[in-house]
Amino acid sequence: MIQYLYLGRVAYDDGLRLQAEVSALVGAGRLKNVLLLLEHPAVLTLGRNANRANVLASDEFLAARGVTLHEINRGGDVTYHGPGQLVGYPIFNLRSMKGPSGGRMGPVDFVRGMEEALIRLCAGYGVHAGRVAGMTGVWTGQGTGNREQGSEKQGPGTGDQRPDEHGGTGTDAGLERKIGAIGIHVARGVTSHGFAFNVTTDLRDFELIVPCGIRDHAVTSLEREVVAGVELPALEAVADAAARQFGMVFGEQVLAAESVDALRVMAGREFPAEDTPVRVPVDVERLLGGVERPVQS
Repeated sequence: MIQYLYLGRVAYDDGLRLQAEVSALVGAGRLKNVLLLLEHPAVLTLGRNANRANVLASDEFLAARGVTLHEINRGGDVTYHGPGQLVGYPIFNLRSMKGPSGGRMGPVDFVRGMEEALIRLCAGYGVHAGRVAGMTGVWTGQGTGNREQGSEKQGPGTGDQRPDEHGGTGTDAGLERKIGAIGIHVARGVTSHGFAFNVTTDLRDFELIVPCGIRDHAVTSLEREVVAGVELPALEAVADAAARQFGMVFGEQVLAAESVDALRVMAGREFPAEDTPVRVPVDVERLLGGVERPVQS
């Protein structure tokens, strides 16, 4: 079973603390797999493989824009989170899941499954998306692979970039555009971090960075890729659709949780009062600084 919860807009530090708490409960077997769906204020995150040079803006400029910077333990380079972007934190126990071959699911198979869920999510809004060989994530445009889980058929396409109406860059001839970034951390078989899927994101904010360290490909959004005249639903509705796709791809029943407190009650623990900060267990502190396999975004 996957329990999912849409949280609305959440400060990035609060999201980290909630991931740590839920990860401890999933790892202890007190919760089944949990999918947290939300959006963040404007932040930049640096993964364990990040090159600081891929942050193009100065610290002073970021501070003036109210953009915070966080160094975290997921795989991958630098990425951006902000309003209009659906962020997913699947906190899953891989030891309880089967991979495509029937054995225990590994981190790479899990990432391929996340890609497949987002590819199907795009298809639900009439947008063709796929994979690009050698580059994790979900892409639109010429050269993207087919929608079968685990496939990586095509290499990069070619084309001249042009500015679009959202301030990002698209292509005339088909250079692939990244619509969904993925980067996870796995400790003791439990995943954390996850994906960032651009729905109505202001693509101009990606000019602050070299997204995922990839200089020759643009970013895009669902809003930019849908057929002209198609109106997208609110972010919460997109989150609901994403949760359904996760259930279908991973073959698990999806159940919506009412609140974080409902998850805590389900886990059989007393939840802290609103004015009491969440205490992160020692083993979760190790999770946050752990060394198990990150997967690159």
